[in-house]
Amino acid sequence: MAWTPLPIGVENFEDLVTHGYYYVDKTPFIRELLDMKGKVNLFARPRRFGKTLNMSMLRYFLDCEYPETEKIFSGTKILEDGEEYRKYMGNYPVISVTLKSMKQATYEEAFYCLKEEIAREYRRHDKILDSLDQEEEREKFRRFAAWKAQPEEYLGALRFLSECLFQVYGKKSVILIDEYDVPLENAYFGGFYDRMVSLVRSLFESALKTNDCLEFAVITGCLRISKESIFTGLNNLKAESITNDTFAEHFGFTQEEVEKMLKDYGLEENLGTVQKWYDGYCFGETEVYNPWSVINYVYSCYKNKQAFAKPYWSNTSSNSIVRSLIEHADISVKKEIEELIEGKTIEKPIHEDITYEDMNSTQDNLWNFLFFTGYLKKISQRQEGETIYMEMAIPNSEVRYVYKNAVLRWFEEKIDRKTEKKELMPLYESLLNGDAEKMGEILSENLMETISFYDYQESYYHGFLAGLLRPMGNYIVESNRESGKGRPDILVRYPSVRGKAVILELKVAKTYQELEKKCEEALRQIEEKKYEEGLRREGYTDILKYGVAFYKKECMVKAGRCWNQT
Repeated sequence: MAWTPLPIGVENFEDLVTHGYYYVDKTPFIRELLDMKGKVNLFARPRRFGKTLNMSMLRYFLDCEYPETEKIFSGTKILEDGEEYRKYMGNYPVISVTLKSMKQATYEEAFYCLKEEIAREYRRHDKILDSLDQEEEREKFRRFAAWKAQPEEYLGALRFLSECLFQVYGKKSVILIDEYDVPLENAYFGGFYDRMVSLVRSLFESALKTNDCLEFAVITGCLRISKESIFTGLNNLKAESITNDTFAEHFGFTQEEVEKMLKDYGLEENLGTVQKWYDGYCFGETEVYNPWSVINYVYSCYKNKQAFAKPYWSNTSSNSIVRSLIEHADISVKKEIEELIEGKTIEKPIHEDITYEDMNSTQDNLWNFLFFTGYLKKISQRQEGETIYMEMAIPNSEVRYVYKNAVLRWFEEKIDRKTEKKELMPLYESLLNGDAEKMGEILSENLMETISFYDYQESYYHGFLAGLLRPMGNYIVESNRESGKGRPDILVRYPSVRGKAVILELKVAKTYQELEKKCEEALRQIEEKKYEEGLRREGYTDILKYGVAFYKKECMVKAGRCWNQT
């Protein structure tokens, strides 16, 4: 087939259809929504799983002000379902707003973005302005359209617009609110959470609670924020999270949809790569792929069908929740993070009604946030009394990359803080003074604070030790540099040959008792491969040698024969 353009970043359904982008038909979402007849429907899904595009699709299907509904939905599954669903096409005034732009540094800036979004939606409906009965209503409408309403008026902006639309069309409105929790997450990390909760709660209450001009509403976000926090008194709320079987296949790509897409682009042989990197999510009992990453991967294969898989999803967010978990981790949580990265599972109690204020109150709450935002997937679940316990794992290689990067950044920042406080000076002094025993003690203490994501392989310890030595004053730290008949693991040397040079060879022991044997083995390797020869040729005369052995969180260091020629 000719290459069909892929809708990377295209979130407007009309644009997607009219410009000929590849489209995975999600119109059965509309059918299920209409069948279930929920009054206020909240869909909580991870970011980049098609929420915004589905909301746009829903708006174009229902909106009585849009003239070409039949045309852009031609050939879709919803029209194949018969007249029962055609009667809903273009039958409602639709109010559609997104709160995603409210990710700002201050409350005032976020509130301004809300005013801008509301003004944009009022201007979209400005054809009804002259049909309003009262001049007072028309004037209020104009204030919203021009960003000039009073701050307190914005709390009822959506309700007022639904009343205006009912007055003109004689029909109740469908209200669509996309990315409702973006301002809440942003406000939590920005330090103005209480003010933002109050604003969003008031906006929702007026529009969704006892609003006689509301037909039904759909709200999307990443998290199901507790009713007590945002949806106070909203008894008609129907929340659909990733634990529910209903609507499971409408957000993200199913196995069948991914296989068809790969076939359409001649990439059937790449299925294994796509599964390893972008599959693994489980919504209800439905297996789901990350649609954003699959689309980006297929696009990357345009010129080269063997293009490497990349972590596209990890680049779409700050991944603040993963960093928060790592920063607040105690010893037991660090061990659990290590096990997850190794591919093992953990079991935690799960509860869906949470707030951002709960995030750091307990470690269990952080695990909840990670699960509902897509950083962990369900393996199994069980109920014990009133508590549901979820066995969870990292979904795929892409998300594992997020954890690894977060661990690396955390470790680097930790080393930087220790450097500022001169906490690593005893390590450097013992290294340069030949105090192997002290080195072993200090390295063991630092190992207790770290998180391994290599199952304690030598590469983990290599990065750990090189990271600790990196800020070592005026010394150059080199890894696997050619020297003698091979490459020593780490060389530390003063820029001038009049200073000291240090050779460190690393080994990993299988048991604690084997540590000393591995140190001796490392020292023999230094001698047999003549690692000091390159340093001698450069002119260094004061050379120290260390055999360093690791076993899990334990370290032993042995000093070899110094080479000091005067």
